[in-house]
Amino acid sequence: MARIHELVELLKQAPDEVFVQPHNVPDPDAIASSFGLSQLLAKLGVPTVVVYEDEIEKANSVTMLRAFGIDMRHSAEVHTLGSEDWTVLVDVQKDNSNLTNLVTDEVACIDHHQYNGPKGYRFEDVRPEVGSCSAIIAQYYQEADVEPSPSVATALVYGIFMDTDNLTRGVNSLDIDMFYWLYRHVDIALINDLKANQITRADLHDYARAFETVEVYGEIGFLRLENANDSLLGAASDIVITISGVNVVVSYSIRESGIKYSTRSVTPSVNAGALVRAIVDGHGIGGGHNSMAGGFIKATAMPNDRSVDTFTRVRAVGFVERTKSE
Repeated sequence: MARIHELVELLKQAPDEVFVQPHNVPDPDAIASSFGLSQLLAKLGVPTVVVYEDEIEKANSVTMLRAFGIDMRHSAEVHTLGSEDWTVLVDVQKDNSNLTNLVTDEVACIDHHQYNGPKGYRFEDVRPEVGSCSAIIAQYYQEADVEPSPSVATALVYGIFMDTDNLTRGVNSLDIDMFYWLYRHVDIALINDLKANQITRADLHDYARAFETVEVYGEIGFLRLENANDSLLGAASDIVITISGVNVVVSYSIRESGIKYSTRSVTPSVNAGALVRAIVDGHGIGGGHNSMAGGFIKATAMPNDRSVDTFTRVRAVGFVERTKSE
């Protein structure tokens, strides 16, 4: 039985409502995946509501909601959420720093990040080798023999496009196959509109301040941000990695709640996920892909004997040097 049919059969047994939940600050891939899955489940007889925590920060994410008419509701606005409801996690897994556990029962998980281990799901489809969650959802449409609407197809293509950096980063054959399978249904004008609305004017000032902090040690680029949102942190990392001679990037944002990390790597000898885990080891949590990852250390868990800058640089440089010598 195809995975999507397994999921449908499970969700039809739900005692009450079924929700779809991406990570707390949904990016284009998370939005596209949640939207695509919700639309497919509806066609297969399982109505759902997409809920999220925190906020939608990126300009292109906000544009996606408007352009596709996507109904994503903040959990605080959904007064029917209860322990008897079921949730399908999309583009995230339990125990990630970017996921708030709701009162619902998380019965299923669909993700493409590093596997966090069994968490009691009744259905799980976690494929860290795939570059985007959107590609997994697209395959569900293909397996179910359901033609995606132009809105869904365009959203999924854009999700694949963004999470694989134009099919160049962490891309898998499934990403490529699904990109071209969906392409015949895509609204190209809408893709161009989304690509033209990726940042706001306010972001320009944040970018300018961020790049003044860039320091390069050998092949490692470091960038420090003050209380920046997750989307800016990742986007800044993507730009720093393009600097000539820089193969590894460690960006970090200092907030009242703690330190948020974003790592990038374009060299096979340095795994971005392993790098961020080495940085937060013993203090926080982190993980991701070979080429991109993220982590978090609570403010109360940071060591007091050294600054954040020193702590981060010593651990990052030490890890890279060890991997190079092995």
